[in-house]
Amino acid sequence: MSVLHLAVSMFISSIIILVIMLIRKIFKNQLLPKWKYNLWFLLLIALLLPYIPTQLLNFGDKFTWNGNQNSNPLPSVTTTENPGSQENENWMHDFSTSVNRIDLTLLDHVLTIIWMAGMLVMIVFFIHAWMKLRQIKKSTTLLTNSRVLALFEQCKQQLNVSRPLVLGESPLIKSPLTFGIFKTYIVLPSHAAARLSMDEIKYTLLHELHHYKYKDIATNYLIVLFQILYWFNPLIWMAFKQMRLDREIACDSAVLNILDQNQHTAYGNTIIMFAGKTYLPMYFSMVNQIAGSKKQLKIRIERITTFRYETKLLKLKSILIFILLTGIVISQIPVVSAMPYGDDRIDFHNKQTIYEDLSAFFSGYEGSFVLYDLQEEQYNIYNKDKSTLRISPNSTYKIYSALFALESEVITRKNNSMQWDGTSYPYRNWKQNQNLFTAMENSVTWYFQKIDKKMGMKNIESYFDKIAYGNQNLSGGIEDYWLESSLKISPIEQVQTLKDFYTNQFGFDGKNIQFIKDAIKLETKDSAALYGKTGTGTVNGKNVNGWFIGYVKKENNTYFFTTNIESDHHANGSTAAKITKSILSDKGIY
Repeated sequence: MSVLHLAVSMFISSIIILVIMLIRKIFKNQLLPKWKYNLWFLLLIALLLPYIPTQLLNFGDKFTWNGNQNSNPLPSVTTTENPGSQENENWMHDFSTSVNRIDLTLLDHVLTIIWMAGMLVMIVFFIHAWMKLRQIKKSTTLLTNSRVLALFEQCKQQLNVSRPLVLGESPLIKSPLTFGIFKTYIVLPSHAAARLSMDEIKYTLLHELHHYKYKDIATNYLIVLFQILYWFNPLIWMAFKQMRLDREIACDSAVLNILDQNQHTAYGNTIIMFAGKTYLPMYFSMVNQIAGSKKQLKIRIERITTFRYETKLLKLKSILIFILLTGIVISQIPVVSAMPYGDDRIDFHNKQTIYEDLSAFFSGYEGSFVLYDLQEEQYNIYNKDKSTLRISPNSTYKIYSALFALESEVITRKNNSMQWDGTSYPYRNWKQNQNLFTAMENSVTWYFQKIDKKMGMKNIESYFDKIAYGNQNLSGGIEDYWLESSLKISPIEQVQTLKDFYTNQFGFDGKNIQFIKDAIKLETKDSAALYGKTGTGTVNGKNVNGWFIGYVKKENNTYFFTTNIESDHHANGSTAAKITKSILSDKGIY
């Protein structure tokens, strides 16, 4: 678990707990006990959110690529207004800017170890509680008292419980309890039939049967699971303690609803009989016990003495309040789905896909290769896992930055020069005035940062929405969002977006599309032309991410490709380009 994951998990859980507590306080007279208890189930849902894969939390279709977008492409103009489209022999000399990022790797490892150690301790407590429960189960004998058995069946019929349940007694307990998901046991203390009146046994059985009806046994296991996962958040422990109390009050209320008013005092006295007589730890309990602490018992008795029968109006108010809180929980989904856990993936499904082993070309690198045959509409993919993983596009994004600038007329085909402001850069080619072609050729970062600033964030966001580029996350800031920051895209999406650019599925000015094509033309060989853009991700002076995206245009077909490589320190766009050319040559494409 990363630092971010821990922080967001704690934030979401804490906010939901505080909101539930606030709503319970504000609407304490408008909430029925059952619905006051039901509010806590929304906390269970919220606690689950950080552990759900992010792609399952995105309900739009922008995460799903089937590779078959067959809308009619707008024609790209073949003429160009390039002032000098000369092929660059040194295009594989990739330039990049190092970005400084706080390295949380060590902290992540330390926190993960602490978190896992805490979970192990919690699991030990769980095993201890489970062993005590097992002792109770082993000591339980079937109850044979015919009067009690007949009363038990009567109570089951009254609550419409048809499933067979085990009614037993154990010498290890002093108060009744219920446990077992698949085979449910309701266990009374030994000799309960002799010590309790039939009315007291009836009240006890009705209470325990309501636990069964409410599925509280399964809820116990969920609570224990989340206590293990969220052991570090004290609010979780406080919330679950309150949830257990609310559950007992809800069961008390349910029993009182079916009893005559003159029986309420007797029911309360029955509860008092079991005060403090718990055998299992309350904080890690997998059972439902009618007993509780004296403090909790005092609260329950107060609720019994002030009990009101359910009315339709009160039930309606409770439901509306529950819906309100549900909306608050749902509002947390975008927060979770936007979390960059480092495992942001797309769903890719295409029947015309061939997965192949190209590992021989990637010696020393983790990486992927995606090829799309425009004529056959077929994908060839190396490394299925990596091909769907979103990572920073780095300089490969400059293709679209330039296109957006042309479309918004920040630059034009005739006037696309930018003046160097005298800032010192590590590359000689950056320390001079640039036009779109020289900026693309030398991957001049300041040029594209400048045109982005002129366009403005709102304008850029509208274009991102139009072409559905990657995760469309620009939160990293207008200068840095595409430099090992918030914007991420998968290799498959790179190919898909590049194909849509080539065929102008976006509906942009065809002349602008052609102008960008000319700007990314790299070389020709025989009757084939190679177009593309490299990209290198450099973090704290280390090259960690290398891209080469582009296409090969032949007389009768076009092939779109993406290569991505990753390393601790020596992955760059130039190496990705060399790997790509080797693969394309091996396939006889270029």
